[in-house]
Amino acid sequence: MTHAFAHTVRPFKIGARRSGKLFSLPALAEEIPQLQRLPVSLRIVLESVLRNCDGLKISPEHVRQLARWQPNATRTEEIPFVVARVVLQDFTGVPLLADLAAMRSAADRLGKPPGAIEPLVPVDLVVDHSIMVDHYGTRDALDLNMKLEFQRNRERYEFMKWGMQAFKTFGVVPPGFGIIHQVNLEYLARGVHRGADDTYYPDTLVGTDSHTTMINGVGVVGWGVGGIEGEAAMLGQPVYMLTPDVVGFELSGRLREGCTATDLVLTVTEILRKHKVVGKFVEFFGEGTRTLGVPDRATIANMAPEYGATMGFFPVDEKTIEYFKGTGRSKEEVDALEAYFRAQKLFGIPLAGEVDYSQVVKLDLGDVTPSLSGPKRPQDRIEIGKVSSTFRELFSKPSGQNGFNQPAETLLTRQLVQAGGEAPDLKVPVTPDTPPAAERFELEMQANKPTRQAAVAEADPGAQHVRGLTIGNGDVLIAAITSCTNTSNPGVLLAAGLVAKKAVQAGLKVKPHVKTSLSPGSRIVTEYLVKSGLLPYLEQLGFTVAGYGCMTCIGNSGDLAPEINEAIAKGDLVCASVLSGNRNFEARIHPNIKANFLASPPLVVAYALAGTVLRDLMTEPVGQGHGGKDVWLGDIWPSSDEIHALMKYAMNGKAYQDNYGKVKSQPGALWEQIQGVAGETYAWPTSTYIAHPPFFEGFGLDRESTAAPERVQGARVMALFGDSITTDHISPAGSIKESSPAGQYLKSHGVAKADFNSYGSRRGNHEVMMRGTFANVRIKNLMLPAEPDGSRVEGGWTLYRGAGAGAAPEKMFIYDAAMRYVAEGRPTVIFAGEEYGTGSSRDWAAKGTQLLGIRAVIARSFERIHRSNLVGMGVLPLQFKGSDSWQSLGLDGSELVDVLPDPSLAPRSDARVVITRADGSRQEIMATLRIDTPIEVEYYRHGGILPFVMRQLLAA
Repeated sequence: MTHAFAHTVRPFKIGARRSGKLFSLPALAEEIPQLQRLPVSLRIVLESVLRNCDGLKISPEHVRQLARWQPNATRTEEIPFVVARVVLQDFTGVPLLADLAAMRSAADRLGKPPGAIEPLVPVDLVVDHSIMVDHYGTRDALDLNMKLEFQRNRERYEFMKWGMQAFKTFGVVPPGFGIIHQVNLEYLARGVHRGADDTYYPDTLVGTDSHTTMINGVGVVGWGVGGIEGEAAMLGQPVYMLTPDVVGFELSGRLREGCTATDLVLTVTEILRKHKVVGKFVEFFGEGTRTLGVPDRATIANMAPEYGATMGFFPVDEKTIEYFKGTGRSKEEVDALEAYFRAQKLFGIPLAGEVDYSQVVKLDLGDVTPSLSGPKRPQDRIEIGKVSSTFRELFSKPSGQNGFNQPAETLLTRQLVQAGGEAPDLKVPVTPDTPPAAERFELEMQANKPTRQAAVAEADPGAQHVRGLTIGNGDVLIAAITSCTNTSNPGVLLAAGLVAKKAVQAGLKVKPHVKTSLSPGSRIVTEYLVKSGLLPYLEQLGFTVAGYGCMTCIGNSGDLAPEINEAIAKGDLVCASVLSGNRNFEARIHPNIKANFLASPPLVVAYALAGTVLRDLMTEPVGQGHGGKDVWLGDIWPSSDEIHALMKYAMNGKAYQDNYGKVKSQPGALWEQIQGVAGETYAWPTSTYIAHPPFFEGFGLDRESTAAPERVQGARVMALFGDSITTDHISPAGSIKESSPAGQYLKSHGVAKADFNSYGSRRGNHEVMMRGTFANVRIKNLMLPAEPDGSRVEGGWTLYRGAGAGAAPEKMFIYDAAMRYVAEGRPTVIFAGEEYGTGSSRDWAAKGTQLLGIRAVIARSFERIHRSNLVGMGVLPLQFKGSDSWQSLGLDGSELVDVLPDPSLAPRSDARVVITRADGSRQEIMATLRIDTPIEVEYYRHGGILPFVMRQLLAA
């Protein structure tokens, strides 16, 4: 059939000798002139809608609606956005691959060809989330950690190798190359693609990790989606979304001396959270934006989920071209990228007045100051000079105010950790003659006191004096240069190396209770740290390479020494981690560390040296060096000239080509030893890592076989949650406790505690994952009564209530109560506050919710991805209206709940919620049904997005 906009196909020149074709936005502007005022990010989306206009999924009206976008119009139209490719990390990629395998098994059962289930766009899975910081501080840590990784994850890796041979468009970047987002920036991103008939189009994608937005730093439109939505995109479905507002963020000026890209991004995150940009595009423009290199732009783009935006987008310009050249892209690719964007009139950072935005936010880069964020949320920025005082204030504040609810007088409590003799986990020798972490350290910990005698007098009189280290409230126990946010940025990595060099030369040492690690985003980082001569200094401070991947920031921080864990529990201590990551939610980094601070890599090194967040690094020395001399932060902080002088080591195109050339040719001996089974369908061997997902049980070609219920009646309340319940609270992540339902399940299947691995590594087994849903050790179900001291019960608990009117509530794990309700045939619901589901794009937060029999979630507001994922799994999301909340309604969890939406399930229509209290009284309120688009109505009616897509594929 003839393309409705065939007249917009135009030739363009690529260098002197080549040419190609494109769907020309300037040509479309001849018909719709106003599109020339659209934000750059929207014009790239428009190109996809234009090019893929087939009259079926995408109509000419879709093209015209988007081309006529108005900055402040009411958003009712949806955009069907077809992406060029999909990227997966292994935590989300393995369950997605399991779903694809289950779909093939279901097709085979129905007598349909299994090969009908095939990714229709290129898919790259980067194995980066499976390595843990088990070993650290020694030069063999990387080798030891990778051997453990392969030992623990062999079954998963065998499954990936089956996927590589079963699907034509499914590729894997093996372990040890880097984190997905840096690999995406340095290797996978193409700039532009060449399709059939020499038609070029821009690189666009979705990824099954919320920080996919890092790619926005090179002008690529893309964002994180749940594995459920990502799977649909792989299988040819457009990504449907409401036409977004686009917030313009104007940067002016330049960063001050001593400020880093991390300080800038923490400032941007704080500002945009206050402007409530959830579900919106953010596009950076202005003279200040033009001064930022791609690594700084990518650092800002990475944090889009933390400031709540769908994207944090930077248009393509000269800095983009410079980055592509410096990372080893071919001349042909670079020429095509520049020529394409110039032909589309999309090249360059706009200045004020050149583009229409829904709203404009401004920041002078000169106003940025050195900062950290924490101790519980990324948007809670703290200037470095206020970290100590903020921690002291929060120590005794209630949990509802981001505090730790501890008696103020216990802030100086000391707990002694017994570690006699050699302490291999701590990597330091400890002897009976060693003073308790040295008297000087005790004085440093009490630096706010006038004398040592005063400090000792106020110390906990009940402290147990044993040999070894002392730890106390405020101590930094983990210092990690980790995660995608910063380890792709040579500027801050070189700064960290320079701080380490100056610290070593001054005679400073890292405190012995600090677990240090360096987890580069790619092997290129190690190469330029070696060539610049800085890695040996980082190693002397314990920052040896522990692995290439997402480690501490995802909770793969490895455990602390048993003695330290025991002391934390015994003293109920509030200890800290400082990491160069992007997430610091409760219990994410380590279940026993309650205060977590995001910081630039050089500040991570500084706090490892200080050993405590009670030290004010602006008014107190970092520590004492040679001869007991005070060493201040300014003494070891590098200048911008010192950093710039070393940048030449970081952008070597040939080094990038050599490194990534090994992905297919020399992936590593450990990976080459992995053997996968062959065949179109998977054999599903017995495994506690990979299990046949239950989502296609009873699947038939008719919609009714898997249809989700239009109404929920007689539901029990599973939980009453407060604000900011994240996917880290909901989704299984981190270590598996032996006493938890998941731990008990693994033990019943003969798995020893030492072999539990992490929840992330077992995401391909629904039996483990559903037992770990809502099992976070810091989650608080407020339907449980408060403790005598006013604190709230933590952990995945609920009150089960039987069918009888007078049945007494029983406290039990949420999983156990859910299984009882499922056995009784009774649905359940959850009530929550603001920002429900904030966090990573974790499909299991929605999958686990569905498998536990929870049919609806009623909250004050939702995070974008999690709301979409709930619909994609056939769970109803509803939003309270006005000032309504479960608190204002006086709910205590004893009620029965009916959720009665209009049978049409019209997007964002009113739904009745009927609450029947224990005394028989009834109350009815109206809530907004957060099924937001017509396509989501179809997904829900089919029982979820996967049954919907599968029926389409099999019908075709």
